[in-house]
Amino acid sequence: MKAIYMFGAGDVRLVDAPDPVVHDTTDAIVRIVRACVCGSDLHPFHSMPSTPGGVSMGHEFIGVVEEVGSDVRTLAPGDLVISPFAFSDGTCEFCREGLYTSCIHGGFWDMPGIGGAQAEGIRVPFADGTLVKVPGIDEKSPLLTSLLTLSDVYGTGWHAASRAGVTAGDTVAVIGDGAVGLMAVLSAKQLGAERIILMGRHQARTDLGREFGATDVVAERGDEGINKVRELTGGHGVRKVLEAVGHLPAYEQAYRIVRPGGVISRVGVPQYEDAPIGFGSLFGANITLTGGPAPVRAYIERLMPAILDGTVNPGRVFDRTVTLDAVPEAYRAMDDREALKVMIAF
Repeated sequence: MKAIYMFGAGDVRLVDAPDPVVHDTTDAIVRIVRACVCGSDLHPFHSMPSTPGGVSMGHEFIGVVEEVGSDVRTLAPGDLVISPFAFSDGTCEFCREGLYTSCIHGGFWDMPGIGGAQAEGIRVPFADGTLVKVPGIDEKSPLLTSLLTLSDVYGTGWHAASRAGVTAGDTVAVIGDGAVGLMAVLSAKQLGAERIILMGRHQARTDLGREFGATDVVAERGDEGINKVRELTGGHGVRKVLEAVGHLPAYEQAYRIVRPGGVISRVGVPQYEDAPIGFGSLFGANITLTGGPAPVRAYIERLMPAILDGTVNPGRVFDRTVTLDAVPEAYRAMDDREALKVMIAF
């Protein structure tokens, strides 16, 4: 089959890869019909050392089940399925708590022995626990674009808002105008936030953010942006801050705009290990720091009905669609901010 591999920083190629096969009785083989490039894929695109064998890429997909292992009970060939960006058995103590990204037996796509989703097919471990069947539509449905966001970005935005405890009447700030930040805006709106301040400087994106529910946009950065948010909130800051970037300046921005007693919910993959958490940043103002890798498997069935009935259209974050052979160019376009999020159609 054809698949996308990364061989080092900036080196993304379409290659011939082995066809996926059933290894364990709980596996399913899925033919991928939609996938995409994620903002987090750009981190290795910037910094990955030269890797002669390459690494398979991609962790978001919708597909059609082609084969199942003998112990798979809830799926059959022909089923249209959504996969979260992590696989999980669905039965361990953490899965039972809804924390699927901490599954004792689970893991993430692109791990050794597990292929990436920017490919024509994929082996899915623990298929019953991982995959979610989509009722009533087929692989030609225009709804696939929005359903694909349930694989990662919509669920991650929802995780940011729900971990922050966003509720009716809240004032929320969202840091970052990428796909996850825009989904955090949408999620905060769905959870009842009254005022949503989106911090981003790309007008096409922040305009979409306004359509998703942002009431204010702050394009300024650094001290100027922080002061602007504080002006908008009576000088005291914001009760709920959703950080969707992952770089240290975004975290510093978060703790400088949060209100005493407030919450910072981080879902941007941190590109740092050391960050201020002491008296002057978090401790002294009784700030709660939460977030983490979103257990999107816990949210797919909750969020799917509004997509199926047309209430929401999160697929608008995709502003470009390519075939598999054009994915290397899609990485460049996203890295150069020429595209917000690129979908791959097969």
